[in-house]
Amino acid sequence: MTETAPIEEPQMSEIGTIEGVFFDPNATFEDLRRKPRFLIGGVIVALLVGLWGFGLYYKVGESGFRSALLEQFERSPQAASLSPEQKNAAVDMQVKLQFYIRFAIPVFVFVSFFIGGLFYFLGAKAFGGSGGYLHGVSVWVYSTIPPAVVGTLANFIVLILKPAEEIDFFGSQRGLIQANPSFFIDGKSQPVLATILATFDIFMIWGWILAAIGLRITNRLSSASAWTIVIIFALFGTLIRVAGAYFGGAPN
Repeated sequence: MTETAPIEEPQMSEIGTIEGVFFDPNATFEDLRRKPRFLIGGVIVALLVGLWGFGLYYKVGESGFRSALLEQFERSPQAASLSPEQKNAAVDMQVKLQFYIRFAIPVFVFVSFFIGGLFYFLGAKAFGGSGGYLHGVSVWVYSTIPPAVVGTLANFIVLILKPAEEIDFFGSQRGLIQANPSFFIDGKSQPVLATILATFDIFMIWGWILAAIGLRITNRLSSASAWTIVIIFALFGTLIRVAGAYFGGAPN
């Protein structure tokens, strides 16, 4: 008769893990290995991203948003053949569409956690990881929480203090604080280079470090394997953003 391994019980509440990932990520991910969870943390991050979208829009106003859209159309190679009337019609459509998208952003963000968690789960399995799919989701969410909370609060402070006419709407979708080398170049004239440089962001690197810790602990991986997974998906995400910057004509 075979003996089953004892089931490990979590030692932290979900609120406790949210606090713990800031101050003791190793212990927090050990607890998430015992029982993966992500609901409250995921809701917090999704709401923060949604609030930033609303805050940025209402700071620049509809007129500022329209001006930013027209400017983006002018820089886009695909819009070179459009007449002024067609561009205005496209702007009107985007204004209406963005109204609904702003409300849906938290839902999109929350769904993205399950997609990101799948990437981490498959990557960990490829390196012999022992965790399950929900461990991948937990690592994705909890590695996002500290950068999202600190970064969003800091960006809202800058948003309140900065004049609306000085805000580049599309260049600020990921935040007004440029904690990366893209600060030193003109993102409007060099959107692809700005997007590449923006990858080396302090908040983004913070998230990568937490993700590597989380994958190592929850999946019983080596540090090298965990970092390989994180870097692969970071490069993949950068390629997607670079493509968006190239075709959209604005830093992504």
